[in-house]
Amino acid sequence: MTKTQRRWGTVLISLLVVAAIGAVAWREWPRQPSDVLTLYGNIDIRQVDLAFNDIGRVVEMRKEEGDHVKAGEVLARIEPQTYADLVALTQARFDAQRAIVQRLVTGSRPEEIARDRASIQSAQADLTNAELLLKRRTELLRSGNVSRELYDDAKAGYDMARARLNVASEISRLTDLGPRQELIDQAKATLRAEESLLALAQRRLADTELKAPANGIILNRIVEPGAMASSANPVYTLSLNDKIWVRAYISEPDLGRVHPGLEVKVSTDTDPNRLYDGWVGFVSPTAEFTPKTVETTELRTQLVYRLRIFIRNPDERLRQGMPVTVRIALGH
Repeated sequence: MTKTQRRWGTVLISLLVVAAIGAVAWREWPRQPSDVLTLYGNIDIRQVDLAFNDIGRVVEMRKEEGDHVKAGEVLARIEPQTYADLVALTQARFDAQRAIVQRLVTGSRPEEIARDRASIQSAQADLTNAELLLKRRTELLRSGNVSRELYDDAKAGYDMARARLNVASEISRLTDLGPRQELIDQAKATLRAEESLLALAQRRLADTELKAPANGIILNRIVEPGAMASSANPVYTLSLNDKIWVRAYISEPDLGRVHPGLEVKVSTDTDPNRLYDGWVGFVSPTAEFTPKTVETTELRTQLVYRLRIFIRNPDERLRQGMPVTVRIALGH
């Protein structure tokens, strides 16, 4: 080996040693964290299984898969006649009970009061006549001009007339007082019960129409007209437009740099230039193993914390499970 070759060999070895020392220093030397934290996750969209509250035969399915719906829009109907008949029945019972309450609260009519007072006057007149007859026969009995039997008849007639007057007076007094308060309270309680039954029947009739709980897109149309529906059997699956969030995971060293309310930017692989604004809405308080569906084999055994990142003003390009990139500007 020539002297020149030995020189170049020495230089090469020196460079390799310097490079190795530099690599170790780069790895071990403390560095300031990056201003941007990049995370990877997947889109999560809420889904709702829609079912009727009551049992009935489906008569109409208005929406197909992929149709957009608005909150409160009618999606399907079951046969309503049974529930309409129930409303009519409870309405009639409610009206009848309301009339009873009105009658009790109003009390006695003037005609009833006048009738009972007239009965008192008639009974008083009968008592007066019976009293006069008894006096006459009492005098005749003393003089021996009337039999004991006729006197006893006059005495019994007087007692009966006085009893009839007492009965008429009590009836008139009760008519003046009107119904007892206990009867009025009982009738009002029954009226409230009938009102509740009427409201329940009306609500069951309204529930024969299935309405969208929020804006969204029909994912699945599960049944067809003619099928029997119930609360246990969904008829549609609805994907809600709001809220849409990203399910992402953060490692423990970066956990202290992220907090709820922190602004983020979200992009998809489909259109990396289309950025969605969002914010960190939830940070899990407990660690978990990295899901095997989103990380490499080496990282699957690492403990991470789950994040929920809400997206502001999402559009129809975001789909359930779509992979996205989340960038969080942290600053120094």
